[in-house]
Amino acid sequence: MIKKIIKRLGKKIKDISGISRKKQPHIQETPLPAGSVSAGPAKTIADHARQRRSPEPSRKPASPEKAGSASRPRPESKRNKPWDLTQFQVPPAPGKSRFHDFDLSVEIMHAIADLGFDYCTPIQATTLPETLQGHDLIGRAQTGTGKTAAFLINICTTLLNERDDGKRATGTPRALIIAPTRELVMQIAKDAKDLTKYTPLTTVAVFGGVDYQKQMSRLENETIDLMAATPGRLLDYLNKRVVRLDKVRILVLDEADRMLDMGFIPDVRRIVSSTPPKETRQTLFFSATITDEVRRLASQWTRKAATVDIEPDQVAVDTIDQIVYLTSSKEKYTVLYNLVTKQNLDRVLVFTNRRDEARKLTDRLKRNGINCDMLSGEVEQKKRMSRLEDFRNGKIKVLVATDVAGRGIHIEGISHVINYTLPYEPEDYVHRIGRTGRAGVAGISISFACEEGGFYLPDIEKFIGRKLECVRPEEALLTPPPRGSSPLASEAPPAKRRGSSRPPAGRRPRSRTSFSAR
Repeated sequence: MIKKIIKRLGKKIKDISGISRKKQPHIQETPLPAGSVSAGPAKTIADHARQRRSPEPSRKPASPEKAGSASRPRPESKRNKPWDLTQFQVPPAPGKSRFHDFDLSVEIMHAIADLGFDYCTPIQATTLPETLQGHDLIGRAQTGTGKTAAFLINICTTLLNERDDGKRATGTPRALIIAPTRELVMQIAKDAKDLTKYTPLTTVAVFGGVDYQKQMSRLENETIDLMAATPGRLLDYLNKRVVRLDKVRILVLDEADRMLDMGFIPDVRRIVSSTPPKETRQTLFFSATITDEVRRLASQWTRKAATVDIEPDQVAVDTIDQIVYLTSSKEKYTVLYNLVTKQNLDRVLVFTNRRDEARKLTDRLKRNGINCDMLSGEVEQKKRMSRLEDFRNGKIKVLVATDVAGRGIHIEGISHVINYTLPYEPEDYVHRIGRTGRAGVAGISISFACEEGGFYLPDIEKFIGRKLECVRPEEALLTPPPRGSSPLASEAPPAKRRGSSRPPAGRRPRSRTSFSAR
């Protein structure tokens, strides 16, 4: 009897299970008969529900009684709070302008706060009221004055206010900055990315010495807002129609005097002629010196331009402690070695007048165990970029450079600039020491005035408008360096040959480094 009941019940369960499988879509709406037991359908319904619902169902907040501390605000709610100007408080100060005084967007102010800019530099305070009104500008200013940030803040603000319609072709920038060197272009692009990181604006750098096809591919596939470029590579892409400049709203010519000296003006003329007429674009023109030729160029490319003149002594004196050591030619290396090793200098830029001098000085420092490298016109582009990045990151403590290479160095945190040889031109002295003491931050420059260099001091003093006090190095700085560092050829008498089969006395066999550097 019991067996018959179990058999009949099993058959009933089997029939119900079969029906539920055939009518699965309706099972959720039709409850099972009371008293029936069905494990099979329940599992199928759950599986079906998992396929249709969102990955994680919303959960109701737990009640205070059950959740305890869960009812309190979560810590991340504070982190997710939108940034506003209450988080960037800068008190007014006599004689100083704040970025708060200009009508800048929250996104730009957020980036300025991240960069640690509290007050405007003189050129920023003078140019921003003009450029933000859309006026053209001619500015005489050295590097290190904050002029890059001045024109970038204007560009970013203007482009954000004039919303893009999204119909521009790829490779068609709305703002174009032309600069003479790759290093300067890379630095401008980096600064632009820092200022636009909270905005939808895009930045690209165009310069030679890198993969041509890779750079061209990006221009052909990306919509660009801001472009920083050297004249040669930009003109090449322009001729190939990879780049179009008919939508340029703002044109910036940086270090115009240097582009003139380097013979870039014919290329720049072709580039400027490809942009809209000066009546419909804003043009900002910056130069360290304003010669008659520079003035003629500025008048051709600008309209009713405001003029800003930042005197060289404002750059060279206000934020830089300038020291001049009276040394002999033989003492220069000794003083340099002791400065770097005994005074524990962090990031030092050393200038020489010639490539061969830079190369020999770098080799000598390396033989004395100093972590250093060289930057000159003979160093190929990839190595230049790598060495600059190592210097920026602190992997290289001392960088030896010539004037041509040094003008393109824009690295924050250079504590000392050392003029191993004083420059021939006073303007180069200002350019050199302007690598430190940037944007209002204090820096130190040290110059060696030897038998030859002393003749250049009067012109430098006249140019910067102040006398430079010359002192003898302290005794500690005259301690001879360890053996193994032979003096530079220019500082030592020529060695006598001991025989035709031997190299000159004290000269090492030629290494791969010295051979490749010839």
